Amino acid sequence: MTVREEESVATPAEGSAAFHRILLKLSGEALMGDKEFGLELPRIEAIAEEIVDCQKTGVEIAIVVGAGNIYRGMAAAAEGMDRATADYAGMLATLLNALTVQDALEKLGAHTRVLSAIDVSEVAEPYIRRRAIRHLEKGRIVIFAAGTGNPFFTTDTAAALRALEIGAEAILMGKNGVEGVLDADPRVNPDAQLIPQLTHIEAIERGLRVMDTTALSLCMDNGVPLHVFNLDDAANIARVARGERLGTIIAKAPEELPVQVTQ
Repeated sequence: MTVREEESVATPAEGSAAFHRILLKLSGEALMGDKEFGLELPRIEAIAEEIVDCQKTGVEIAIVVGAGNIYRGMAAAAEGMDRATADYAGMLATLLNALTVQDALEKLGAHTRVLSAIDVSEVAEPYIRRRAIRHLEKGRIVIFAAGTGNPFFTTDTAAALRALEIGAEAILMGKNGVEGVLDADPRVNPDAQLIPQLTHIEAIERGLRVMDTTALSLCMDNGVPLHVFNLDDAANIARVARGERLGTIIAKAPEELPVQVTQ
């Protein structure tokens, strides 16, 4: 794809964002709304509107999308499909979601780029770290597709890896129907309680299913905090980016993060 240098750069409202650069992890389930699978366009449009509003606060935004609404590699592998083949199919499914999110963002006037870890030059640019950073500096929203480009790695790991590569200050993870990280599975225990903050190692040791252990270990080793919050209210994306403490914060020292407690 050709990069047009004459494109205008998003004009931020200086000083209103708590972060300079973030990575937003969107699960495939976040895009299907009330459906059992597939895409729900009103839901995607609401998320896109919030992302654009969030960018106007001055924060640079990269996005990693999952594909749980279309295809799950591990589920297919469990049914007998070769795991590597299943994972590659899942990577292609993330590309479908990335293009859908790109379309919704551009209808709102945002400049975007989809960067794919698998070569699909007709619809996306190849992932190149320096190119991704340059797009962010020019005010474009960057959407990373196809995970890491390798089987046996989840989109959670891709989110952690890309966040490190582009120098993101935090990873924002929107969850569906839950306020953050809970101390038990709410489907099993309706009395599960929200955990406001914890460290990466605590999340790993307690087996809390926030991200897979590879992704959590990457974040822990490199000091990248995670902000886990409820995506049912799309406005929460901008609230977290402004520094409000919503949901759960996972970090080495949560009390040192640039966030304020929401009353």
